[in-house]
Amino acid sequence: MKKSIFTLALSLIFVFLFAQDEKKTVFEISGQVMTDMGYNFNQSNPDYYDVMRPTQLPAYKNQYGVDGNVFFGVRQSMLGFKSFTPTKYGELTTRFAFDLFGVGNDAGKTAFHILYAYAELGMLGVGHNWSLFCDFDGFPNMVEYWGPVGMSLCKNVQVRFIPIQGKNRLAFALERPGASADEGIYRNRIELDSISPRFSLPDLSAEFRMSRSWGYVELAGLVRKIEWVDQATHAYDISGSAIGWGFNLSTNLKISKKDVFVGQAIIGQGIQNYMNDAPTDIGIKNDFSNAKSPIKGVALPLFTFETYLNHQWNEKFSSAIGYSAIHTENTDGQHADAFRNGRYASTNLLFYPTPTMMAGVELQWINRENYNDGWKSSATRVQFSFRYSFKQEFYKSNKN
Repeated sequence: MKKSIFTLALSLIFVFLFAQDEKKTVFEISGQVMTDMGYNFNQSNPDYYDVMRPTQLPAYKNQYGVDGNVFFGVRQSMLGFKSFTPTKYGELTTRFAFDLFGVGNDAGKTAFHILYAYAELGMLGVGHNWSLFCDFDGFPNMVEYWGPVGMSLCKNVQVRFIPIQGKNRLAFALERPGASADEGIYRNRIELDSISPRFSLPDLSAEFRMSRSWGYVELAGLVRKIEWVDQATHAYDISGSAIGWGFNLSTNLKISKKDVFVGQAIIGQGIQNYMNDAPTDIGIKNDFSNAKSPIKGVALPLFTFETYLNHQWNEKFSSAIGYSAIHTENTDGQHADAFRNGRYASTNLLFYPTPTMMAGVELQWINRENYNDGWKSSATRVQFSFRYSFKQEFYKSNKN
């Protein structure tokens, strides 16, 4: 991972030096210092003590200890850098940013976490950015870090082609296959010792957005090939492959001067690692009539949605309220306590004493339902957050 970040940083520097001309470059430094604190009335995975993830709720009684825990953290603090350079090929933009939300081996820690390492010139973009299948503009005006369970939220290393830009936007991308959430690889999501993943093709994603005075509507699509190879010498052969696909319809609608409706609906299969919070892409299906391959892997279907309302009371106060859910179709080869349904709801009141400062309180609720053992678990939490944001621009003439 560190080598990949270093390679991306060198690529951004090379593109910047190669493409710039004698015109003025704008540099921007921005970020936020943010402190979160609150009380979780129930229990969840301690690696995610300051976020709300239905998949991280207990799958059985007292899996994560006891109810009732206080939390404090600064993991939403972040720092970012941008540059904008006019060139004869169009404007060159670069972005590098990170926050302190540890993931992967750093889960549960306050640690360096890359957000962006991306460059775009004209119709081409390369680097680490939101997948085209995701719509981050659909994230409600809230303070909880992880966000609604029904959203697609996944950053990925990619190459973009953007033939249409402006009020209407059309883009295509080849993305790194096997990415799970923000970090990790697909290997960790297959629990069969003799199975190894094989990714012979990149994931293909696309989006079309139509923006108008009333807001925007966006349709995104994704198709991918997932393969696995049985390397064991036993009598069975459970090698196989599956096609993952999905469609994401999202929108921001300005229903009044003070209200914006935020909505999203996703349908597909084998795309769980592109979701904000979901179980595995592949499940085991029994096929005992086949002596050579008594079990097989299949892409798990899913359906999700998100509905939120952002309301601006006045210049100093705002609120958001909404509900989101995800449903996964399980297979008969999965454990009875496998994740099936997740639900997420929240509401808040945020205060802005100045344009760069925010203080707020948010009430959050999540729910988990297992596949076939009747188990359900929920968590309710109250969170208080304080944020100071900053941004400064610098200008530099590239003329020698």
